[in-house]
Amino acid sequence: MTIRVLVADDQAMVRGGLRLILEDQPDIDVVAEASDGAEAVELARRLRPDVCLVDVRMPRLDGIEVTRALAGPGVPEPLRVVVVTTFDLDEYVYGALRAGAVGFVLKDCGPALLVEAVRAADHGDALVSPSVTLRLLRHLTARPPGPDQTIVHPLSKRELEVVRAVARGRTNQEIADELFISLSTVKSHVAGVQAKLGLRNRVEIAAWAWENRVVGGA
Repeated sequence: MTIRVLVADDQAMVRGGLRLILEDQPDIDVVAEASDGAEAVELARRLRPDVCLVDVRMPRLDGIEVTRALAGPGVPEPLRVVVVTTFDLDEYVYGALRAGAVGFVLKDCGPALLVEAVRAADHGDALVSPSVTLRLLRHLTARPPGPDQTIVHPLSKRELEVVRAVARGRTNQEIADELFISLSTVKSHVAGVQAKLGLRNRVEIAAWAWENRVVGGA
């Protein structure tokens, strides 16, 4: 089935470029364009696209506010938002992920990674540009621990291995290959982790891992 995408960016040239890249794929259709954050929210709520590509810096509402409105905590039927930006500053990445984004890619990542991020979001997976993932991991693990950061969780050893792999941006297939388990077993572990920790998606799993410093060796 065709993946219906909304593109939100305040620069017409960028929107046009993203449309060309995406519609060059036989399984992707750009159903709407928005030139500011408020328009993005209105169009997304009305059209219910499969994936929303949202720039961070936009007029009226920025990309973090748009993400929170469409996919944040408390949203009853969250949409899948991928943040696309020229800025890889840690606060933007972290803000987008905590607001409910299921992906974060840089505009210079190349067409292949952009298309992969859209397909991953549509399939319920998440994709964060590898360079962004490593920088964010270093940034978060460098923070001094808070007074109440004793980690108490119900995860098994295998589930923790899956969590660490998710936090490093591995796909389900890559996790299966690394841990020598089946793809269906990986999906089962991911679902189990989400249920045990009360998380909604892979990005929230990664954020939990970063915040609680269970990644190790990142």
